[in-house]
Amino acid sequence: MGKQLEEHTIHDELHEECGVFGVYNVNGEDVAALVYYGLFALQHRGQESCGIAVSENRDIHYYKNMGLVNEVFSPEQLNKLHGDIAIGHVRYSTAGSSVRANAQPLVTKYVKGTLAIAHNGNLINAVDLREELEKTGAIFQTTIDSEVIAYLVARERVQCGSVEEAVARAMKYIKGAYSLLVMSPRKITCARDPYGFKPLCIGQKDDTYVVASETCALDAVGASFVRDVLPGEIVTITENGIKSNTMYCNKKPARCIFEYIYFARPDSTIDGVSVYNSRIMAGKILAETHPVDADLVVGVPESGNDAAMGYALASGIPYGRAFVKNNYVGRTFIKPKQSARQKSVQIKLNALKEVVKGKRIVMIDDSIVRGTTSGPVVKMLRDAGATEVHVRISSPPFKYPCYFGTDIPSRDQLIANHYSVEEIGKMLGADSLGYLDLERMGEMVGHIDYCDACFTGNYPLTPPTRDIRGDFEA
Repeated sequence: MGKQLEEHTIHDELHEECGVFGVYNVNGEDVAALVYYGLFALQHRGQESCGIAVSENRDIHYYKNMGLVNEVFSPEQLNKLHGDIAIGHVRYSTAGSSVRANAQPLVTKYVKGTLAIAHNGNLINAVDLREELEKTGAIFQTTIDSEVIAYLVARERVQCGSVEEAVARAMKYIKGAYSLLVMSPRKITCARDPYGFKPLCIGQKDDTYVVASETCALDAVGASFVRDVLPGEIVTITENGIKSNTMYCNKKPARCIFEYIYFARPDSTIDGVSVYNSRIMAGKILAETHPVDADLVVGVPESGNDAAMGYALASGIPYGRAFVKNNYVGRTFIKPKQSARQKSVQIKLNALKEVVKGKRIVMIDDSIVRGTTSGPVVKMLRDAGATEVHVRISSPPFKYPCYFGTDIPSRDQLIANHYSVEEIGKMLGADSLGYLDLERMGEMVGHIDYCDACFTGNYPLTPPTRDIRGDFEA
C-alpha cells in the first residue's frame, strides 16, 4: 500500500452524519418522551451527541450533550422538558468538531423570537455562505454548516411573514444535502433538499404528527406512516394539520444509495423502497455475478447479514452466523479518535470456530473504503479454521469522495483508486473478491432515482472547490 494511503488509513467503515425526529401534539400534551424513543430508534445514524428542544407556552427549552441517547437523557432530565412540540437530533461529526457546542438542535434567539433547528446532511457551499455572512457582521458559535442554515432562516424571517416562507427563501441560497426540521414556538417546518439526498418521512399517532429520518422511528413510537417528504418539499405542521409547498420539487432526485446499502435500519422503508429487500437483492445479484463453490455464506454484522441471506437464497449455499457481535460497542466509525476506533474493531467481533472450522466461506460485507478492517476480519475467519474465504461486497468500488453527508474520504485514501480488484483481494488475504456490478445496482431500488457519484464521479451538483466537509476549523 502506498505511503500516502497508509498515512491516511484510519478505518474502513463509512460515516453517516445524523438523524432527526420531530413531534407535534395538537392537544397540548408533553412529547419529550416520544422524541427520546424516536432518537433511540435512530441511534445508528449518530452516536457522538444528541439533543432535544421543546416548545412550551411559546418558550423553547433544550438539552443536548455528548454521548448516546440513554446516556444523555435520564428520566429526571426528560421530566424537565415540557412542551407539546419538540425536535431531536442524533449526530456523527462528518462536518464540524466533535464537541458539545456542535451538538444539535441548534437554538437561535433573534429579533422575532427563538428557532430550533435539526439538520441531516452537508452543504457544499457552506464555506462561501459563512464567509459572506461574517462580512456582514454575523458571529458564529459552532463549526458546523447547520448554523449557516439557522442564520439564513433567522435573517429571512425578519424580512417575511412566516417561518415557512423564511425557510423557502433560505433554500434559494443553500446547496447540498439537507433534511431539515425548524421549530418555532407554534409550528414545525420540515424541508428536504431538491435532490432528496437524505430521507425524511411523516407519520401520525392519533392527534400527534411525527417527522423522522426513517420509518423505523415512527414504528418505535407507535405512529403510522403517512408519506415521505418529497425532494424539494417544504412541509409545515401546525394545530391545523399539514401544509405543503412544492415550489422546489423540480429537480431529478438523487437519493443516497448508501441509505439502502448500509446506513438505514433494515426495518425502514425509504421513498417506497424496503431497505431489507434492497439488501437481499444485492446479495442475489452478487451470487449471480460472482458465484463460487463454498460451504457457508456469512455476513459481517449488521448490514452484511441481509445481503448474505440474499446470496444464500440465490446460490443455494447455506446461510450461517459466523460472528458474534458485542452489541455494547457502538458502530465503530463513531469513535472520533483513531486509537479508540481501532480498539473498538478489536472487541467488536469474534468468529464462531464451531461454525467456520473446515469450511469454505463466502463473507459478505457492505463496502471497502480504505481497506483497513476487511483484512483483519478475513484473518479472523482463517484463524477460526476456515479453509477458504471468498469476499463479496454489496456495493461497487469506491472511487470518489462524497460531499453530501457521507464521509467517503478524498480519492487518495480510497483503496480502489490504487489497486485492482485482484490486488485488493490479495491484500485482504481473501481467496477471491467480488464487488456488486455498477450496472446492476439499480435493481436494488427499482424505480427510484439515486446518487451513485461515489462510484462514478457523476455528481448531481458541482462539488465544492474547498473540501473541508463543513468543518470551519479545518
